[in-house]
Amino acid sequence: MSTRTLQHVIPSIPTSDGAGVKLRRSIGAQRGLYLDPFLMLDEFGTDNPGDYIAGFPSHPHRGFQTVTYMLDGRMQHRDHLGNVGDLGPGGVQWMSAGRGVIHSEMPLQESGRMRGFQLWINLPGKDKLQPAWYRDIPAAEIPVAALPDGGTIKVIAGSVQLGAQTLDGPINGSAQRLSTDPLYIDLDLPAGARHQQAIGSGHNAFIYTYEGSVTIGDGATAKALPAQAAGVLTPGEQVTIVAGAQGARLVLIAGQPIREPVVQYGPFVMNTREEIEQAIRDYNDGTLTQAAA
Repeated sequence: MSTRTLQHVIPSIPTSDGAGVKLRRSIGAQRGLYLDPFLMLDEFGTDNPGDYIAGFPSHPHRGFQTVTYMLDGRMQHRDHLGNVGDLGPGGVQWMSAGRGVIHSEMPLQESGRMRGFQLWINLPGKDKLQPAWYRDIPAAEIPVAALPDGGTIKVIAGSVQLGAQTLDGPINGSAQRLSTDPLYIDLDLPAGARHQQAIGSGHNAFIYTYEGSVTIGDGATAKALPAQAAGVLTPGEQVTIVAGAQGARLVLIAGQPIREPVVQYGPFVMNTREEIEQAIRDYNDGTLTQAAA
């Protein structure tokens, strides 16, 4: 199998979003700094409630999906469709904004640690005006397995073969109308542990290390990936990950590229400027979330 190596590193930068929630952004930190089909990856993590307590009050989206993965703490999702989801430790909320959704994400705690990720995944033009949908996935529904070299793997999206065992994530392929066929796994590796992960050969992929450090690749091709940075991988069919001296926790995310123009204006992501202007008009006149005529 052809091996992926570390192509380049996108450091995360401190920023804020919503009503002042402090976070670190890697993918999408600069306009156009995308990895098709991924538009943005935010990591949030703090023990200070002042950094998160204002949350993300009601706001619109059109044209892409949001994936919120909580490590610590609790948030609540509410949207115009009447969905209410309480996101606790280890849980995931997967939302496809499609034609339009108006939602909020607010903390369900006034103190303590809050930590997790939000990923934005683009939608192809043919799906951007489809009806919105939402799924709340508690931690108990996400498969976790021990790795042969130590540590664990958690499969949020896609399918992973681990010896004779197949781990199917709760979000998987065409069942949820996911044309990008995403793979989203969380790895917890002890010091020096080595893990080889198969990745679809046509997928773009990156690794984000949120604790410790890792080396990507073998021998002369091996390169270090520091913590709190997105490491974009070269094409290939598998990647080798080796944890550093302090161990590592990381997410590996991959998806089928869409290869269409991306025009973004804040919470709207479309293919053309004209479509963005229409989204703004629809939001202003109250028709963003209405079914197309």
